[in-house]
Amino acid sequence: MAREILPVADRAQVRAYARRLTLKYPRELGLALALHALAAVAGLVAPRMLGDLVEGLAKGRTDLRVDAVALAIAAFVAAQAVLVRFAVYASSRLGEKVLAELREDFVGRVLALPLSTVERAGSGDLITRTSRDVDALSRSVRHAVPETLIAVVTGTFVVGAVILVGPVMAVPSLVAVPLLWGATRWYLNRARDGYLRENAAYADMTEGLAETVEGARTIEALGLEDRRRDRTDRDIARSFAAERYTLGLRMVWFPAVEFGYVVPVVATLLIGGLFSIEGWVTVAQVTTATLYVQQLIDPLDRLLSWVDELQVGGASMARLLGVANVPDDRVAGEARPVGDELKVSGVRYAYREGHDVLHGIDLDVRQGERLAMVGPSGAGKSTLGRLIAGVHAPGSGSVTVGGVPLVELPLDELRGHVALVTQEHHVFRGTLRDNLLIARPDASDADVRRALEAVDAWEWVAALPEGLDVAVGSGGAAISPAQAQQLALARLVLADPHTLVLDEATSLIDPRAARHLERSLAAVLEGRTVIAIAHRLYTAHDADRVAVVEDGRISELGSHDDLVAAGGAYAALWDSWHGTAR
Repeated sequence: MAREILPVADRAQVRAYARRLTLKYPRELGLALALHALAAVAGLVAPRMLGDLVEGLAKGRTDLRVDAVALAIAAFVAAQAVLVRFAVYASSRLGEKVLAELREDFVGRVLALPLSTVERAGSGDLITRTSRDVDALSRSVRHAVPETLIAVVTGTFVVGAVILVGPVMAVPSLVAVPLLWGATRWYLNRARDGYLRENAAYADMTEGLAETVEGARTIEALGLEDRRRDRTDRDIARSFAAERYTLGLRMVWFPAVEFGYVVPVVATLLIGGLFSIEGWVTVAQVTTATLYVQQLIDPLDRLLSWVDELQVGGASMARLLGVANVPDDRVAGEARPVGDELKVSGVRYAYREGHDVLHGIDLDVRQGERLAMVGPSGAGKSTLGRLIAGVHAPGSGSVTVGGVPLVELPLDELRGHVALVTQEHHVFRGTLRDNLLIARPDASDADVRRALEAVDAWEWVAALPEGLDVAVGSGGAAISPAQAQQLALARLVLADPHTLVLDEATSLIDPRAARHLERSLAAVLEGRTVIAIAHRLYTAHDADRVAVVEDGRISELGSHDDLVAAGGAYAALWDSWHGTAR
């Protein structure tokens, strides 16, 4: 596995959730069952009437009205068709309600995931769960569940009708039960784990392909094509092996089931004929029972055919429900911050156990100051920024705001104290106004305009044909990466947290425009604490203090002028950058 895969729910959780969700709509479930039952009863009339007709003809009766029997059969067949239509409609409506509930629950679970867990798991597993697994579950709920419901109700009534025709006639129809039971049990014992492996392998393949596409230029620049191709080949081979396994299960199970359909009909007709010769049953009973057993093939075939789809849906549901099993990365305490002073004490952090990225960092961030963090790539600046923003919990030590550890604050309250803006921005599908009001739903148009003006975005927004009402995101007006970055900063202005952590938040904007934007933001955010992680050193030049991060430690801390005068690592960085800038 390329990354840590999110948990999967066990069988008991899946069954309990499915039962709770189904029983949540008792009226709709009762209506669907009643309509299917009536349709099954209507379908049982024709074989009984045909059996009586055959019996009468065998006895030489001349008073039989074949035309009347034919009309009656046609009427019941028509009634069955109408009832089936409404039964399928009722089942489909119930399925859509259940599916809507499932989707809402899953979205809620995903949005509640700790961001640190999402980053460790990677995008492949989540993408697969939100796309492939949701689609598979949709097919199951829309088709497999209603079809299975129809099969169970119809099959129950047909079996009951065979017994009523004559208990002795039910015996031949049971000859295939051991075969069907054994083959199906063998399949079900292996299918769930097989489909879970198949979905996990697909998630790995999606993860690998996404990384290759996103890092295409880096891969080309470093000559990593062969390595990425080998990774893709391994992922495809693992996915192929997983799918071949489940296909092998079906290749054993399907033929056994198909054979099991034919045997009961032949046995009922053959053994029923022998019973009739012995005088134990009538010709009418043999005819009716044979037609009923023949009629049983459809619900049985329907049931067993959709069992495979139910296994796929069950595995997908287990993956969707498993998201709820992710442990919370914070436990809300009772203490509340007094003030907004941030303090980092003895912090260590490792993405992999035994490989610390940060080594015992101490840092006091004064309330209302602008602190710049600079240093070489890979030094730990972004990791420290995420700890200060409460995204990650420190491995040891503490990060507090107002004397309270960030990991003990509920997320809603935490985001009121500290907000993080990175280089990665997303424009949601909807209007431009909707994208901005995410940060503060009660903001007025005047508030939105002030936020856009603060990030130098109002000019291009006002120039759009529909202004704030223009549709953006997938299928909407194109928004450049730099404009998306401005929208993210405008959201930050609207949210108005006490402390802002900006991780290269203006990296996609032209350097001159970025400097003007940062100065505009500084004026708007006067009095707020701003921690800026940057490679452009004019950000450090304008800051109150500069923290130089090297090898997971703060090597220097002070004002720009003091650090330049000290002639240390920061002075070397400044000389190098400033010389290039000129």
